[in-house]
Amino acid sequence: MNRQRLKPIVEAALLAAGAPLPVDNLLRLFSDDERPEPGEIEAVLTEIETDCAGRGFELVQVSSGYRFQVRQELAPWISRLWEERPTRYSRALLETLALIAYRQPTTRAEIEDIRGVSVSSTIMKTLLEREWIRVVGHRDVPGRPALYGTTRHMLDHFNLKSLDELPPLGELMDLDKAHARLQRDDGADLGDDGPQLSLATAAVSDLAQDAVAEDAFAGESDDLPLRDEHAADQPTSDRVTVIH
Repeated sequence: MNRQRLKPIVEAALLAAGAPLPVDNLLRLFSDDERPEPGEIEAVLTEIETDCAGRGFELVQVSSGYRFQVRQELAPWISRLWEERPTRYSRALLETLALIAYRQPTTRAEIEDIRGVSVSSTIMKTLLEREWIRVVGHRDVPGRPALYGTTRHMLDHFNLKSLDELPPLGELMDLDKAHARLQRDDGADLGDDGPQLSLATAAVSDLAQDAVAEDAFAGESDDLPLRDEHAADQPTSDRVTVIH
């Protein structure tokens, strides 16, 4: 199939899909006698990406494949299409998500140990319902606490191809200065580098926790005083039961 015919088919598929499309899915659009090589699809995608320069939308590659999305700088105007107030995520939720992303697989008790406060059930429920995290196994200790890891859906939402794109912990901004940038709306997939920065700056590492004052978390409605009932979740072994 020639390039002039192939390009509009790929564009139409990306517009109609409503979700990121990997190259393999694009190849399945064609019958055996007309199927292009993977390299031809990739070349067309590169050409489409170039064509989007200067337009209100762009072609980006995320963990699940390629998609069209509105450019981040246009979000203030485009968000007015919806009357409901955009969802805003609390600092506690973003810190919890970032800790899971950087330390996975990890337990709820390990997250609480780093943050110094209990992770509310509402936060874990929200992350699970949004399919940003999932249970990947259970640690073989008393209580068999769940081990959490991030999902491809989370990577897609924050415009990441893989966890390797997260900045090193040593490059994270000061937590208090970053807090203003963490209050993002539910249109995070409108942007390119902003969501990645927001997720990264929410992380709290072992190296940084001593520099964070205990009252930095005061007033967070998502946080509760650390409870003894999670003591059984504390790891005493590296044994892990993995869920496939």
